[in-house]
Amino acid sequence: MSYGGFYLSDPIGNNEFSFNERENRKIYVPSLIRKEIHIDNFNLDFVKLGEIPSFIEIEDGVERVCYGLEHMYEIDLIIDAEKKKKIFLFDNHNHAFYFWCRSIISGHLKKGKSLLHVDQHKDTRFPSDFDVDISNIDDVVNYTNRVLNVGNFIQPAMNFGIFSELVIVDSKYGLDLDMPSDYILDLDLDFFSRDMDYIDLDFRINRVKEYIQETDLITVATSPYFIEQERAIDMFERLLK
Repeated sequence: MSYGGFYLSDPIGNNEFSFNERENRKIYVPSLIRKEIHIDNFNLDFVKLGEIPSFIEIEDGVERVCYGLEHMYEIDLIIDAEKKKKIFLFDNHNHAFYFWCRSIISGHLKKGKSLLHVDQHKDTRFPSDFDVDISNIDDVVNYTNRVLNVGNFIQPAMNFGIFSELVIVDSKYGLDLDMPSDYILDLDLDFFSRDMDYIDLDFRINRVKEYIQETDLITVATSPYFIEQERAIDMFERLLK
């Protein structure tokens, strides 16, 4: 199922931030490609950085242009003959909503699981509306990119009952919480940004590895505005080795 490969040039979605103050007023949503990898040979050599802005914001009066990934990636990670994990890797975090809805439509995800959200930020702001038919993939594409942004994509998922419970891990306290019994993992790699270095890095890595072990569906954001993309990709590779 195709996704992405288009520009946002109006003040919508992630392109709305400081739109009227910016010189550059167009961002790119990269296309989705699929990869199948065996865990014994896992690496992210196929993941390339993009050369077109994917997020732009004014920071301290300076226009900051951020570059994400060349593509989004649907990764089938083969564990053994009977077990595999489905991983969606992308730059801006709002795309998680699309992949959750798509997984429901495809039958890979059943409504009612818990969402384990590991992130430097809570991302629980409310969007302007909940006007989307989550069973219509075209409607989901439009809503994900025109209405949602990196800070407000979780509330719609809760509103439509995609998840029954939200567990947020954004601190040392969160890492000490017990894992829910039946969950999917939503990981923002900015959890490994330098802003989070007040928590021991090895502790963070080992705990998130535990989260990965207990689920078969994972959405992963590289969040170009919040973490250097080379560091994000390196951290994700370390989590799966």
